[in-house]
Amino acid sequence: MRVFNFAAGPATLPLEVLEQVRDELTDWHGSGMSVMEVSHRGKPFVAVADQAEADLRELMAIPSGYRVLFLQGGASGQFSAIPQNLAHADSQVDYVNTGNWSKKAIEEARRYCKVNVVADEAASNYSTVPQASALRASAGATYFHYTPNETIGGVEFGYVPEVGQVPLVADMSSTILSRPVDISRFGLIYAGAQKNIGPSGLCLVIVREDLTGKARDGVPSIWDYAAMAKERSMLNTPPTFGIYVAGLFFQWLKRQGGLAGIGERTRRKAATLYRAIDESGFYRNPVAHDCRSWMNIPFTVPNPELEKPFVAEAAKAGLANLEGHRSVGGMRASIYNAMPQAGVDALVTFMQDFQRRHG
Repeated sequence: MRVFNFAAGPATLPLEVLEQVRDELTDWHGSGMSVMEVSHRGKPFVAVADQAEADLRELMAIPSGYRVLFLQGGASGQFSAIPQNLAHADSQVDYVNTGNWSKKAIEEARRYCKVNVVADEAASNYSTVPQASALRASAGATYFHYTPNETIGGVEFGYVPEVGQVPLVADMSSTILSRPVDISRFGLIYAGAQKNIGPSGLCLVIVREDLTGKARDGVPSIWDYAAMAKERSMLNTPPTFGIYVAGLFFQWLKRQGGLAGIGERTRRKAATLYRAIDESGFYRNPVAHDCRSWMNIPFTVPNPELEKPFVAEAAKAGLANLEGHRSVGGMRASIYNAMPQAGVDALVTFMQDFQRRHG
């Protein structure tokens, strides 16, 4: 029996996508082989990759001056690849610290260049993001990096920072494809696939073409954006299964009304769950109201001893992976694109019942 999977990643996928993968798994398009067994350089798979890119470009309205790369190494790999492609050892780069993942990006970038932390939300225990008026790119900054959504803390930027002519770089692992976004505001967007795109093992990079070809000496070719762009992400064997599933997911998104349609659905799911938390008098979300994530919603109960019973009873009710990250505790519901409204409704019903029994 399928459960409602609230994991932060790898996350739930649409059932109809999984069913298509199942039906094609051992005999893909009459080839007598799995898609995992066909050559990545053969015309059939090249067509899959080309279609995936075309559908992504359509969904996100990606301008022609941007390259789309399907890479490996996850978003964490890009923590290193970005400074090695866009900056040099003596370059200054700007970073915003809003939680666990931005901290990791900062730590990695410091190995390659001079990092200036232009805003740090540690004082609020990462329950806020900086005010838009407080963010400015430093003079001479090579790029400006921020994390629009912090998966662990559940904080989200409600705006895109204004940084002038400095290339804006964003880790959109948790928010990509969840609503429309103006790509022209960014120099580079990257995202691990395992939350809102497909299976783990694939990383998406959307990079403005003028930012390629600047990799420092010694950067491995598989991390060099220009080299990978020249070979259409096939300088080495790409994550073929991940690209195939991502392509099916893009087609599913188009059937949901594209990013406008999925964005409205995402907003409605988040509003349902936040309303249940705020009106309960029992549950609490620690994030400032204007910084709340649409995708990752942490919450607590009055007595921490109730956390384990909550998670265990929820699992028995078919609501899986609601435990909070080990670094913060509590509970967390990740409601990415593939989580249906019915899953959120089922969680709210369970929360209300749990409160009646334990409140």
